[in-house]
Amino acid sequence: MSIEEEVIKITAEEIGRKPNEIKINSRFAEDLGFDSLSQIELVMKFEEKYSLKIEDKDAQQMLTVGSAVDYISKHYKP
Repeated sequence: MSIEEEVIKITAEEIGRKPNEIKINSRFAEDLGFDSLSQIELVMKFEEKYSLKIEDKDAQQMLTVGSAVDYISKHYKP
């Protein structure tokens, strides 16, 4: 499974939707209804899944599914 597919799957699970309802350009707050607490929980899931430490300033820049995929793709070392 690609990082994009995994991020979409994790995002869908976090908000109780099907992965096919989540698009790469979906905005976490505006399109998917994440509030600040649920966004923090989502970032924590990404950190756990990919063994990353995502700084607050970086997490605040993750406004879309695509931006999360880009960040993880750059920083994840399998």
